[in-house]
Amino acid sequence: MANNSYSGVKNSIVEANHDGEFGCTLKELRSLMELRGTEGLNKIGESYGDVQGFCSRLKTSPTDGLSGQPADIEKRKTVFGQNFIPPKKPKTFLQLVWEALQDVTLIILEVAAIVSLGLSFYRPQDVEREDCGKAAGGGEDENESEAGWIEGAAILLSVICVVLVTAFNDWSKEKQFRGLQSRIEQEQKFTVVRGGQVIQIPVAEIVVGDIAQVKYGDLLPADGVLIQGNDLKIDESSLTGESDHVKKTQEKDIMLLSGTHVMEGSGKMVVTAVGVNSQTGIIFTLLGGGEDDDDEEEEKKKEKEEKKKQRKNKKQDGSIENRKKAKAQDGAAMEMQPLNSDEGADAEEKKKANLPKKEKSVLQGKLTKLAVQIGKAGLVMSAITVIILVVLFVVDTFWIQNLPWVKACTPIYIQFFVKFFIIGVTVLVVAVPEGLPLAVTISLAYSVKKMMKDNNLVRHLDACETMGNATAICSDKTGTLTMNRMTVVQAYVADKHYRKVPEPENIPTSILDFLIVGIAVNCAYTTKIMPPEKEGGLPRQVGNKTECALLGFSTDLKRDYQTIRNEIPEEKLYKVYTFNSVRKSMSTVLKMADGSYRMFSKGASEILLKKCYKILTATGESRVFRPRDREDMVKKVIEPMASEGLRTICLAYRDFTTADGEPDWDNESDILTRLTCICVVGIEDPVRPEVPDAIRKCQRAGITVRMVTGDNINTARAIATKCGILQPGDDFLCLEGKEFNRRIRNEKGEIEQERIDKIWPKLRVLARSSPTDKHTLVKGIIDSTVAEQRQVVAVTGDGTNDGPALKKADVGFAMGIAGTDVAKEASDIILTDDNFSSIVKAVMWGRNVYDSISKFLQFQLTVNVVAVIVAFSGACITQDSPLKAVQMLWVNLIMDTFASLALATEPPTEALLLRKPYGRNKPLISRTMMKNILGQGVYQLIIIFTLLFAGEKMFDIDCGRNAPLRAPPSEHYTIVFNTFVLMQLFNEINARKIHGERNVFDGIFNNPIFCTIVFGTFIIQIVIVQFGGKPFSCVALNIDQWLWCTFLGFGSLLWGQVISSIPTSRLKFLKTAGHGTQKEEIPDEELEELEDMDEIDHAERELRRGQILWFRGLNRIQTQIRVVNAFRSSISLYEGLEKPESRSSIHNFMTHPEFRIEDSEPHIPLIDDTDAEDDAPTKRNSASPRNTTPTPPSPASASPVPVVAVAPLSPSPNQNNNAVESRNHLLPEGTKAGGTSVPGSPLHSLETSL
Repeated sequence: MANNSYSGVKNSIVEANHDGEFGCTLKELRSLMELRGTEGLNKIGESYGDVQGFCSRLKTSPTDGLSGQPADIEKRKTVFGQNFIPPKKPKTFLQLVWEALQDVTLIILEVAAIVSLGLSFYRPQDVEREDCGKAAGGGEDENESEAGWIEGAAILLSVICVVLVTAFNDWSKEKQFRGLQSRIEQEQKFTVVRGGQVIQIPVAEIVVGDIAQVKYGDLLPADGVLIQGNDLKIDESSLTGESDHVKKTQEKDIMLLSGTHVMEGSGKMVVTAVGVNSQTGIIFTLLGGGEDDDDEEEEKKKEKEEKKKQRKNKKQDGSIENRKKAKAQDGAAMEMQPLNSDEGADAEEKKKANLPKKEKSVLQGKLTKLAVQIGKAGLVMSAITVIILVVLFVVDTFWIQNLPWVKACTPIYIQFFVKFFIIGVTVLVVAVPEGLPLAVTISLAYSVKKMMKDNNLVRHLDACETMGNATAICSDKTGTLTMNRMTVVQAYVADKHYRKVPEPENIPTSILDFLIVGIAVNCAYTTKIMPPEKEGGLPRQVGNKTECALLGFSTDLKRDYQTIRNEIPEEKLYKVYTFNSVRKSMSTVLKMADGSYRMFSKGASEILLKKCYKILTATGESRVFRPRDREDMVKKVIEPMASEGLRTICLAYRDFTTADGEPDWDNESDILTRLTCICVVGIEDPVRPEVPDAIRKCQRAGITVRMVTGDNINTARAIATKCGILQPGDDFLCLEGKEFNRRIRNEKGEIEQERIDKIWPKLRVLARSSPTDKHTLVKGIIDSTVAEQRQVVAVTGDGTNDGPALKKADVGFAMGIAGTDVAKEASDIILTDDNFSSIVKAVMWGRNVYDSISKFLQFQLTVNVVAVIVAFSGACITQDSPLKAVQMLWVNLIMDTFASLALATEPPTEALLLRKPYGRNKPLISRTMMKNILGQGVYQLIIIFTLLFAGEKMFDIDCGRNAPLRAPPSEHYTIVFNTFVLMQLFNEINARKIHGERNVFDGIFNNPIFCTIVFGTFIIQIVIVQFGGKPFSCVALNIDQWLWCTFLGFGSLLWGQVISSIPTSRLKFLKTAGHGTQKEEIPDEELEELEDMDEIDHAERELRRGQILWFRGLNRIQTQIRVVNAFRSSISLYEGLEKPESRSSIHNFMTHPEFRIEDSEPHIPLIDDTDAEDDAPTKRNSASPRNTTPTPPSPASASPVPVVAVAPLSPSPNQNNNAVESRNHLLPEGTKAGGTSVPGSPLHSLETSL
């Protein structure tokens, strides 16, 4: 692989000079990292002796890391490269201009303008113009006829203007995304050891030889070799396609690869390859930084093939195959990605966060559909206009005037026809609201930029607009609603409940020793308490906050945990069972001097107490701890603590004597029993002061806030009451995860939507919940049909296991400070300050986007309607459009581009939070808006037609109607044009309010962009009228005429007041417009296709239906041919059926950790269901705790809807495999596992393909 990569060649030249510096070259390291498992171990053994020898060759120390001297770091960067993958080049301005030119209407206009230009230079020699009919007749002297080319040129010029403006907008949008992307990447920090100090550095600063600390939830930023690990499990699916977690130990497999996810445990690694030389980097270099999608997919396939060959020592189990099969089996061919759906576009979507999500959001769906409808209407109108003009001309010339067709007159006739055609096209240009998509983009981009200041880092543009429709927020407790600064405030130790931290004298020394050692060694060594940053401040807490509270507790007891850690360094720990959401506890085993073992455990009190059979008493001795004692303790100690909102943690230990022989460390259920309880502590995590107010705002805005937490139910209830989620006297549900599961499952252990529907409307707190419960709840609320509108759910999460819920939710918020990389990758918005009140800001911005678009629509449609009707009727009655082509283009520019800028950048106000959410089916154009559009339209049409047919009498000027082909511009038509534009300008101010408010000037100066644009447009209008002359068909007007025009324009503001006085409820005939497509309108077979996409993009659908069917057909045939071939030869059925994914950023490249909570070891008891009395290990995968017939866990039982009775509880291997998600429609809901093959099994794949 090293040879194909350009950068490999480049770096090897540099390497030659530095050869003596380090004991291994870049090439050696690269080839080392291509080995897997035992091969890698053997290679290190052969070449370097052991990992220690390897570190010394890299001039680094496994304990102290690099010295951190700038010279050394620089040298490493030059020899081994930087940890940075150069991004794909952005589109140049010229490319964007070229793209803007592709617009069909513009092309038609250009062609027409060029023809018009060409014809204007043609002079018929021998024929008098009068012979060609009245309309062509004189009325022009010589220099007038010279000016004939001006119209064509002016149209071309306007087109160029429109194109440049569009391109500039696209360019600035692109630039913003680039900025956003780099901001996201700068935020990413990683923990390394330098000069014996543990520090956090930006990912790009990591160099070869760094000692990096990896922990649960990390996305590895570089390749490395494991030095020391506890229970480390890695999800390598992003590189290898293997969905099983890979266990990393010093004995078996020490290769850690960049871009893979740490799903469990912790450890230290020495970095061996960074940037383009890491495994991910190599793939990118092969892809050429993602230049061309097609090659990329090919390369990626080859890459995966190679990877597979290398991994000979792994036996291929069914699961990869099934995963691939599942991906390839996805309705429409994933390769083709015909539908811009959430699933299909997923590979694309991660291309870089700098491109917004490929699939269209709800809003964009509605808009595109509306634009298509308006466009069609415009097309019809313009066609009719052209036909009427042509017919009138022909009838008039050849019938009424009774002229023969003279050959020499042909060019003049053609000129007429071209002029008619241009008028038709301009009507079309005005009718097609190309400003709509622009308005959305501008509005979203502007919001995203401003939301950065409100601590919302938006990763997907449309998340911002979806937030405005949110009806439910499922929030974590710790860190989001609370400060995440934990302290121990109560303790039960030595038979006594202390209401505040006890004095060390009151506790027997033997117990105190156990307690301090247990806290020091059984908290991650990365967790520490640092001195405060400024004098008199609070000590800084680094690492896991619950552990920080315990370390703080040991300091309060006047003991120093650091001295114990120095005596027992991390390398000396015999075995560590790290914390995960299944165990809900953490244990560390020490080997004592006499060969016996001592294990310290800490964990959720009600869970760990079930495992205790003794407890230390006031004398320091232990006594038996019976179930009855446990119940007393729960009632007298744990519940009182919890009801004050404290989190209760139990600390315990167990001794393994030498007489019993070596315990079986892998059999966790046997190890984690017969514990002796040392003490129970109550940890306080105060509620953030701004949260209760933020939650009140949410409730007032019609958003239900639910708390989903892993904490004890009493703690959760207490905190929920403090926050205001639970009001005294309300009948709301607080459930524990176990009870929630019992209520939503039927006898067979399957989740039923009807059962969830009975619970979620009243549920406010879900405690002791597993990540699976969170996902189930979110999915249940989203799929629910009980409420009249589909619920839009936002979810917050910080842990790796929150991934599925974050992905499933309409908007996923990840925590910027406490969040793991995995959670951030699955989210749509990152809260940079982890604060709930920032979510409220996001809601405000989201609603603002929606309103901005509606304001723009209200303005735009008024202009469209009026301009089209004026052009159309004018053409029919006077055989010429009162608004000339160039004027129309100018109007189009004001309306579309400038207005979208002006109206889309209105800042949000608190008033937005006083109304209920719109919901997904709310039409874009409400009845009030329709009233405004029609009302203003009527006013403008009356004024324009009055001016058109009586203007010459009112102003005492020459009539401009029925002017010959090249007549000079008339004052009459200039006044019409000027009044028209001024009415639009004043109406733009009206458009600022869409809910029928009276004061349209309210807050107008808060939006400088709006003011600038309105004044700017006004000044340009004066210039056009006074100095535009022939190109704009204008004549300079005098001050009187200007005042009249302005007065008529100002009239639209007064008229607006009249309209808002009419109650909308009286006008029954008004219809709404701009709905999304309703489900009923889509044919069944397409619904199947769309069933699982989060959004259905309707305009796209209308345009692409044929294409999809064609792709689907093609894909079916391909699959069938493959299947047939597979039967002929004995090759695997799935060869080459994987889904190519194109990604182009190192962090986004690996974005889909297979979120699995269960484990390759079946023996993890599901704690909630095992009592100390019956320690039978319950399989995480069994269909249900109460299901008598255990079902074998299937490798691909990954259907989110309970289609199969196999995995309701397990978020199985592919829970988050997007392709797999779209497969539910293959089995009807009711089907039971009995009769069908599991989706994803080879048999099933065959059924569907054949």
